[in-house]
Amino acid sequence: MLKTCTFSNTVEEKAKWIFNKLKGKPLKSLPELLREYNLPPGLFPQNIISYEFDESRSRLIVYLPSVCEISFKDSSVVRYATRVKGTLQRGKLTSIEGMKTKVLVWVKVTSVMVEGYKSDKVWFTAGVKKSRPKDAYEKPRDAVRVEEF
Repeated sequence: MLKTCTFSNTVEEKAKWIFNKLKGKPLKSLPELLREYNLPPGLFPQNIISYEFDESRSRLIVYLPSVCEISFKDSSVVRYATRVKGTLQRGKLTSIEGMKTKVLVWVKVTSVMVEGYKSDKVWFTAGVKKSRPKDAYEKPRDAVRVEEF
């Protein structure tokens, strides 16, 4: 079953949202979905356009208004394409396309994992596996628009 969640302030989008609610479509925000899967809710920018989640295939697609990046409170920087895809399972987002992190140079992020429910670390695999403090990704942040992915 494909789940789509869209966020907008237009009257038309709000009407669609209410219609989908009445049809029984999911209303979870992306941070709520990530939290449900034991990932930090601030892993993606708060200004996403929408997301789709196909539970049967564990496939997540996040749509953003432009190429953008976030500087997190642990000094890490993550850059996002206008569409980020990955496989979402309990405690991990793998096979990621459309996400990079800065490690001297920009490197493609292939997975993000949290090992265990009480873990205070989030592990990014971008060439090498590196831990970062989970609390740096607890709150969704606004992203800054950049020119290229």
